[in-house]
Amino acid sequence: MAPVETTQYDYIVLGGGSGGSGSARRAAGWYGAKTLIIESGRSGGTCVNVGCVPKKMTWNFASINEMLEAGKHYGYDIPENIKFDYTHFKNSRDAVIKRLNGAYENNWSREGIDLVHGRAKFVDPKTIEVALVDGSGTARYTAPHILLATGGRPSIPDIPGAEHGITSDGFFEMEELPPKVAVVGAGYIAVELAGVTNAANVETHMFVRGQTFLRKFDPMVQQTMTDRYEATGVKLHRGHTGFKEIKLIRDGKGKDKLIKLIGNDGSEMEVNELLWAIGRLPEVEDLHLDVPGVKLSHGGFVVVDEYQNTSVEGVYALGDVTGQAELTPVAIAAGRQLGNRLFGPAQFKSAKLSYENIPTVVFSHPEVGCIGLTEPEARQHYGDDKIKIYHTKFTAMFYHVMPQEEKTKNPTEMKIICAGPQEKIVGLHILGLGVGEMLQGFGVAVKMGATKQDFDSCVAIHPTSAEELVTMR
Repeated sequence: MAPVETTQYDYIVLGGGSGGSGSARRAAGWYGAKTLIIESGRSGGTCVNVGCVPKKMTWNFASINEMLEAGKHYGYDIPENIKFDYTHFKNSRDAVIKRLNGAYENNWSREGIDLVHGRAKFVDPKTIEVALVDGSGTARYTAPHILLATGGRPSIPDIPGAEHGITSDGFFEMEELPPKVAVVGAGYIAVELAGVTNAANVETHMFVRGQTFLRKFDPMVQQTMTDRYEATGVKLHRGHTGFKEIKLIRDGKGKDKLIKLIGNDGSEMEVNELLWAIGRLPEVEDLHLDVPGVKLSHGGFVVVDEYQNTSVEGVYALGDVTGQAELTPVAIAAGRQLGNRLFGPAQFKSAKLSYENIPTVVFSHPEVGCIGLTEPEARQHYGDDKIKIYHTKFTAMFYHVMPQEEKTKNPTEMKIICAGPQEKIVGLHILGLGVGEMLQGFGVAVKMGATKQDFDSCVAIHPTSAEELVTMR
């Protein structure tokens, strides 16, 4: 057999998602490195196709339904049970995503980055073989620097019939909403998607192992958001011990599909759709990482140091495949810093991303925003006597025209966690209407090392919810 021709590059990036794209564009666009992206799916990765972008658009869709209800309290003559065309919305959303796929590829082309569609694997420590998506065979590429940015995928439990449910990927394929849905999970994906379905008048059941959801967040967020979801109609099944079996009673879409959930406790429930949101797994199985000898964690994630180096020289990893701060902007920032370090001038030879004080928002109903330590983390790190907590809970002005029960169901709550005699802000946690946009600016302040006095010295913008963060006592 004739030897397979191998094409030489300076940089090979496995995965055309946020992190891979950010690193490739920095290497090629800024420093002229000959760069190849290998992508097995649609360009843009999870965020563009089945993550941040369609999620936020669907959150907007559901929020309009909430706004229609709110409008009645403002005197608008809004009819009951206004119908919506979810298929129309999905098609519009898909068109936006298709444009973004093209934008990614146009940017790569403009910056001289080559793109190959296919499944990649290592055949030696510096050589990648790709099974081409078009079926034309395989191709091989080599480079001194190879980045693993293959991302992750949703996890499905190993129980009979689990495949009859869907994951977040399948959620964005739905052409119509089911009348009744079960969401299994307590993390931000479960909370976001359950919030969407509940706001869109879908009977929504959440199955969580504990008593609250968002358990990695501050206790204030956990308790208030769990209570809020129940108050607005989400049926929460606490202490969930898992399902023994899932039975497909009737296949179809929307109301036509029927699934029976059989619990380990003997309980049974029928729903029109089952959504698994129980975590994500790294996409590493078919990469043949044993060939170069890349070390994996117990959970299968690629182990990296603070510079995104794996255990193999010249092989790097970032983004969801590492399990570190699985957020799109984190992957982009890490990718750019890696591109600077590998191909930039001498001043960037120690470039790396700081993983401290990364702001994040959960697009729940209402939104949650946080940066820094939770209260338990801060107390453990600094000691109880070094921590001071500022806290407030109120009703945003938007809800003042509504009856008391509506005000109660729509809280805004904020917590500032300070440490030491200077009261340096080490944690900030907010939930309520509009906090997603609010957090970005406050995130800059916390990242810069702001103290409570710095917040207090800023003149409040009135009337806003955000002013509470600079007037809290």
